[in-house]
Amino acid sequence: MFDGKVTRQSIVNSSLTEQFNFALVSFYKGAKNHFHTHTSDQILFVTDGSGIVATESNVVEMKEGDTAFIPAGEKHWHGAADEHDFSHISLTQPDSVTQIFSDKIEDTDSYN
Repeated sequence: MFDGKVTRQSIVNSSLTEQFNFALVSFYKGAKNHFHTHTSDQILFVTDGSGIVATESNVVEMKEGDTAFIPAGEKHWHGAADEHDFSHISLTQPDSVTQIFSDKIEDTDSYN
């Protein structure tokens, strides 16, 4: 699912609540994930760095303090801008299923 160094730390999961999954995801120096979808809505709260959240039709540059809303079923990817680190808190429902596509994001420079 990821290209480059990425860490994920669960903050709140289904052992604490049946309503939400919160995780801190950190992408290092241009790391990113592949196109994917979730069966629930996803909200990203950017906590540090510079990154990109993109769908098949829209690209948004993100920085600390920004928020992204990704509707359930929307094909998207997110990750660090080239030469930057990027961290966000991801919020989904505990029963959300992720489908990963084979499309790799080769060069985020084309998105800057």
